[in-house]
Amino acid sequence: MDTNKSLPQKFVHRFVPAEDAAQAPTLLLLHGTGGTEDDLLDLGKMLVPGAALLSLRGKVLENGMPRFFRRLAEGVFDLEDLRFRTHELADFVQTASQFYHFDAANVIAVGYSNGANIAASTLLLRPGVLAGALLFHPMLPFIPEQLPDLQGTAVFISAGRRDPIVPQPQTEKLAQLLQEAHATVTTHWHEGGHSINHEDVRQGRTWIKARLKLAAQTDLI
Repeated sequence: MDTNKSLPQKFVHRFVPAEDAAQAPTLLLLHGTGGTEDDLLDLGKMLVPGAALLSLRGKVLENGMPRFFRRLAEGVFDLEDLRFRTHELADFVQTASQFYHFDAANVIAVGYSNGANIAASTLLLRPGVLAGALLFHPMLPFIPEQLPDLQGTAVFISAGRRDPIVPQPQTEKLAQLLQEAHATVTTHWHEGGHSINHEDVRQGRTWIKARLKLAAQTDLI
């Protein structure tokens, strides 16, 4: 079943309940510039079949294209708006967990490009909202004045060495910063560009399958 209901601090969104709510995580799907709440549904189903899916549409428009926060130029972010939108998104996820009755402690972000950037910002500004994240083609959104404690948070980063939008050092700085915050970071590099390709999906699926298996084993101890 696919739903799209009104919530406080409303985002246009889709929610697909988990096939087994007691076991599956909720994947928070965050599209790239110009995307919609429908863009990453198939990706979410490929990554974790049967998981709950909460897919949002960005509220900021850039030349008619939805984004999750404003930018001043390519690669130059409006940091004030980024912080505001990050807290708005985090609050919405917590409200949605009560509305749709999913586990707020078991939300994993899946973000692409602009969506990956606001997911990274959420990790840095609102630790605890996300149990983990898969970031496809992200860049460092900002450098926080104080690093959060992300101990126990797992992050997968997939990036292309020929990405014309995100310079490799930007992705490397993000991975380093998350590691300094004590997150467990896995970085996968491929020879592609900025679009999500089969290698992104394959590596992401392998990573999250291993993380979920590890989490299940830990719960049994």
